[in-house]
Amino acid sequence: MPEDSIPIAETSKRGGPSGKILRLAETSFTRLDALDRDRTAVLFTVSPLEEHGPHLPVGTDLYISEFFAEQLAARILEAKPDWTVLLGPPIPIGASAIDHAGTLLVRARTVRNVALDYGAALARNGFRYILVSNAHAGPRHVVALEEAAAVVTRRYGVRMFSVSGPVLWKVLRGGFTERLEPLLGRSLTAEEREALRGDAHGGFWETSLILRARPQLVQDMFRSLVPVRFAVLDALRRDYPLRFGNRLGYIGSPAAASAEFREIARRLLLDVVWDVVRPVLEAEHKNWQQTSLLYKIPFMRTAFPYIAGGAALLAAAALLVKLWF
Repeated sequence: MPEDSIPIAETSKRGGPSGKILRLAETSFTRLDALDRDRTAVLFTVSPLEEHGPHLPVGTDLYISEFFAEQLAARILEAKPDWTVLLGPPIPIGASAIDHAGTLLVRARTVRNVALDYGAALARNGFRYILVSNAHAGPRHVVALEEAAAVVTRRYGVRMFSVSGPVLWKVLRGGFTERLEPLLGRSLTAEEREALRGDAHGGFWETSLILRARPQLVQDMFRSLVPVRFAVLDALRRDYPLRFGNRLGYIGSPAAASAEFREIARRLLLDVVWDVVRPVLEAEHKNWQQTSLLYKIPFMRTAFPYIAGGAALLAAAALLVKLWF
């Protein structure tokens, strides 16, 4: 186990009702009742099981998301030592996933409803700061979590925030590449820049992070896997990493993952996540809400088919009335 991860057996034994990291499922209701809701943050994970090439486990997204939830919990306590962080049980489902053996693929509406109900249950019982973590970049999955967070926030007057929305797609588009070099203390090589290009699934980033979080689950063969990238038109086809190229289900450069980058990737992504989470936990910060660009596209919303269908029915009804009269 990485030295700075949180041992499951110890998280609920640190004493006292506040200033600790607790596993929600391991904590009694009386201890939960004693928590100061104004100084408690709840984190839970919604990431699918999904194939990630021959070298990584199908739990890659879930493990990375849980790992960063633990890392984020520790960062919260560094900034707010008198707070409590509750780590809720993870939910291993996802939308917009590659459908193959081991994948727990569900509808985007299901992701939205599960996350919404999870957050609502916490909000009804007084928890004011709710964070949902996710390491799966499937577009409809990301938007579904943002929808759930927006509904809970509006309905209960709390702050529920989907961490992955403003972060994941920026990572995949290379939005944080310039922050790697200061952490490395050197310039990226041409080979490293090439490895970062188009790295989206089971490649450099995810292989590095699983090597950091669950190294025993990574197959050594990753060192011999050649880079694989796809054309935009290929990406429009369902399950394309298993149907085109070498058909091994990854996108990017797994072999570029190294001991150096395992730690750098952790530090960079934790810093990026903290940048968007910190305002959520500051009651005086009114402009805390951030979303992905995808969330702003109407047809990406899970409710769009219902709204479009309703609008079509109304238009048809209006046309019939006009024709009749």
